Amino acid sequence: MKYILHIDTSTDIGTIALSGDGRILSYLRTTETRNHAGVINNMIERVISDMKITLEQLSAISVCAGPGSYTGLRIGVATAKGLCYALDKPLMLDNKLTLLAYGAYREFPSLDQYISLLTAREKEYFLAVYNGDFTVKVLPQHISEDQLTHLIDRKGQARIITDAPELVSDNNLQIESDTTIDLSSWAFYSFDKYNYNHFVSLPEAEPFYLKQVYTHK
Repeated sequence: MKYILHIDTSTDIGTIALSGDGRILSYLRTTETRNHAGVINNMIERVISDMKITLEQLSAISVCAGPGSYTGLRIGVATAKGLCYALDKPLMLDNKLTLLAYGAYREFPSLDQYISLLTAREKEYFLAVYNGDFTVKVLPQHISEDQLTHLIDRKGQARIITDAPELVSDNNLQIESDTTIDLSSWAFYSFDKYNYNHFVSLPEAEPFYLKQVYTHK
């Protein structure tokens, strides 16, 4: 069996999961918000021991690399990279916008579009749009509010996963306000990537911050 460890510290709530051949076998979510560094290693140990395997039996590690909390992303990616270095395992970086849209795609496979829209800060958002066959229509990116109307195509039936539903009221949009990553979809997605050897270079791996850098004089 191909075991993959999943790490998500992109929000206040951290998630550690173990999948086998594309199915979730065990997972934990922390209730200690904003304390990922203090609990992440214990959570990994518990999830692994629950299935009575060792870290050495992992086939790969998959981490949600953002967008999200700057500190949380650094902790998650650093932990994943450290384990990959120590265990000589491959690493997969997954974008949260992609994972959210993919969960909708698996649940509602006959729509025309799948959209992820998350708040970055006031009047700024993270957006990604996928076609009905889950090919990329709009790459994951950081946008301003006035770009929304240009980047979201209102034609056809679409499902949008967003924490800002007030921005996208439309009869053609099915709105989902739960922005928690669906673990079963993540397990399937990561297993597919594993089978195609879609790994990243450990030295070059870094979080998907996406936010543009602003300077003020």
